[in-house]
Amino acid sequence: MSRRREGAPASWEVFLRARRGLAHQHVGSVRAADPDAALATARDLYARRGDPLSLWVVRSDAVHTASPDERDPYFAGARHKPYRYPEHFAPLTGEGADGDHVE
Repeated sequence: MSRRREGAPASWEVFLRARRGLAHQHVGSVRAADPDAALATARDLYARRGDPLSLWVVRSDAVHTASPDERDPYFAGARHKPYRYPEHFAPLTGEGADGDHVE
């Protein structure tokens, strides 16, 4: 974690889940001295409209990322696994009246 002055506001990333079945999405960031203040600020800024199911705040310095510049191993292609690509599969040779495959 980075060093910061005691009591100085930290940066917090805000994630919101708007409806059941949806994933949390990053909606922005806030600055606050503690998690409770971060949640209150995030609620005021990002949850005013609608009725979100949940709101998360995570200290920005606790988020670990991999950038697209770091091609391997996170963003490397999987050409050694051709079944992951549509061109691996053969096209259908024909269709019947109901859209069924005809050999």
